[in-house]
This record gives sequence, C-alpha cells and structure tokens, in this order.
Amino acid sequence: MGYPLVVKNLGEKPYVKTWQTMKSFTDSRGECAADDIWFVQHPSIYALGQRGSVEHLLTPGDIPVVHSDRGGQVTYHGPGQLVCYLLLDVRRLQLGVRGLVTAIEQSIVQLINSYGVVAESNPGAPGVYVCGKKLAALGLRIRKGCSYHGISLNVDMDLGPFSNINPCGFKNLEVVDMKRLGIDRSMIEIMEELTDILILQIGYDGGPILRTL
Repeated sequence: MGYPLVVKNLGEKPYVKTWQTMKSFTDSRGECAADDIWFVQHPSIYALGQRGSVEHLLTPGDIPVVHSDRGGQVTYHGPGQLVCYLLLDVRRLQLGVRGLVTAIEQSIVQLINSYGVVAESNPGAPGVYVCGKKLAALGLRIRKGCSYHGISLNVDMDLGPFSNINPCGFKNLEVVDMKRLGIDRSMIEIMEELTDILILQIGYDGGPILRTL
C-alpha cells in the first residue's frame, strides 16, 4: 500500500513562519509519515539561500531580507507569486536530489507548455525559463533524507522588486510572469493542474491523495 500524499493550500503566510513549520514537520516526521505539498503566497521578502551573498542584494529598500537554509542565492517572494513547497521522503520515493530537482523543473515546464508557451530548464541555473527570462526559481533543502522548500512560480505580480537584486545570483537576468506571457489562469486552477503533473513527475506510487485546495 502506498503512503498518503497531502496537498494543501495555505493561502497567504509569512515566509519565516512557514519555513519554521517546514523544518519542524521534517524533523518530527517518522518513516511512515505522509508526504505533503504546500501551496502558499508570501508577503514581500527577499530570501538568501545558504550560499547567498549580500553583494547580490543591490538596493533592497524597505523589503525585509531573510537568510534561509535552502540552496541557491537570492530571490524575491511576493503577492501574485505561487510558491510550492515539497515535503517529501526522497529516499522512500527513490528519487535522489538530482531526480527531485528534475521532476520539479519538468513539472513547471509541462504546465507552461500546456498553455501553448515554450518553457525550458537550464542545467547550469536551476529553475524554469521562457526565452531566457526566469519564470520560476527553485531552492531545496534535504534533511534526514527528506526535502523541504521548493519552487516559486511568478503568476501575476509586481516584478519591480526583482530589479533590486541579481536574481539567483545572475547579473542582468530578466524575470517574467505568466500574465505577461499571455497566460491567464487563477491560482486555484494552477494549483490543481500543477498537482496533477507533480504526482506523475515524482512517481507517486498509488497511495491516497488528500487535497484541500
């Protein structure tokens, strides 16, 4: 019998509180614990990854800066961006870190391609891109064989704060959102469609899937 997968829509939650909840979830989970996928939107914040350098924070202004324990450099989270956190037992799924990264990236690629827009990953720079512009940023942490953090997808947002940083540590990297690509989908529709794709990409093994979207 497969292990359950719980998919939740958390609405809008502060970044730090959500991060601490993910850490607690991961530290306390047992071998038979369900995997979770959380969808959330955060109030405006700059998040620096473990390798994040303050030199990539150009002019943060009044937006708070948080040093996170995920991989990667600096990114921006804010309203109109859908963040997908994947709290998975990576060993149980037999994915490995590279396999998980690929599964997440290809889930976004498949989602965007389904809307008639060509998206792609970049082996040298994790995330998803359209015509060289970054649409989704990825950063993970593996702890006790389990993952947390995930990927942020720009849906319909103010992209201005990205100009105050070097997104993901890359100078002059342009950023785009789904709205500017001509994709007009509600957050709920995107959550539903992305969940269906993720389940297949991560190779979920037939356990019950509980959705509260």
